Amino acid sequence: MTEDFRCAAASLRDAEPMAGTAPEDAVWLLVEDAGPWGRKAVSESRLPEEVRDFLDGLDGIRVQLVRRHGGGTGAAGVRVLAAHLGTGLDPTPRVWATTLDDVREILDLDVAGLRDAGPDLPAYDGPLWLVCTNGRRDRCCAEAGRPIAAALSARWPEETWETTHLGGHRFAGTLLALPSGLALGRLDAGSAVAACKELEAGRLPLDHARGRAGRPPAVQVAELHLRAELELDDTAPAAVRSVDGDTVVLGIGGADHAVDVDRILTEPRRQSCADLKTKAGWEHRVRTWRRLVP
Repeated sequence: MTEDFRCAAASLRDAEPMAGTAPEDAVWLLVEDAGPWGRKAVSESRLPEEVRDFLDGLDGIRVQLVRRHGGGTGAAGVRVLAAHLGTGLDPTPRVWATTLDDVREILDLDVAGLRDAGPDLPAYDGPLWLVCTNGRRDRCCAEAGRPIAAALSARWPEETWETTHLGGHRFAGTLLALPSGLALGRLDAGSAVAACKELEAGRLPLDHARGRAGRPPAVQVAELHLRAELELDDTAPAAVRSVDGDTVVLGIGGADHAVDVDRILTEPRRQSCADLKTKAGWEHRVRTWRRLVP
């Protein structure tokens, strides 16, 4: 356990599965802030105190800070983006965006409406690439994420944002694609550009997929497994019919499929570069699957 330890390299060496590790949050609020960013990005930011308190107090909404590559902001004003990644009955993801003259104006936005997928904000039409680069959270994110953000912003300057935390530092570089909610890992600059080209064309880069954010790990694993087995590479979300114990029923590829997923306690490992302690985690693995006949 030395300063040379890198959690991403250790995870890759151990062949740790990525499937099922996307963030489970379905509702996201992204606030532009050039930084510097701390480990606890919002509470340790230089945002006005009333804004920090407001953002930290939001229940059921995941708040991220975002910035342009290199630590800058975009055009004049403060960009605010929001996303609702859908539900089991309505899996259609939605994204909204607005620009504020002053970040304090966020206090007047209908942010709570996000939980019902209906905030009073203009709709955003287009892809967004969120790349975790917060070295205060984990150095692997900075070391892997910043070259990725540079490569993506060179090609997609308006769509690319650095962000504060996507979870799974040990899968760095990590990226969240909106509106699909697809989370990717173990990227470098070249593979990230290739993956985003695939996503832009409506195809899922399965080799780098962690899962679809906003869904439980078992559902993420079930969807990725079915896509591999059925050779489906589109990015449209599978419909979640039910989750009953260890059985997930998904509508995908024109049919319903039942997937039995085991939850397995793993051997203790370091979860990040910054944490010297080892602790066990959970992996989800498909035991069986079957097509359901109407």
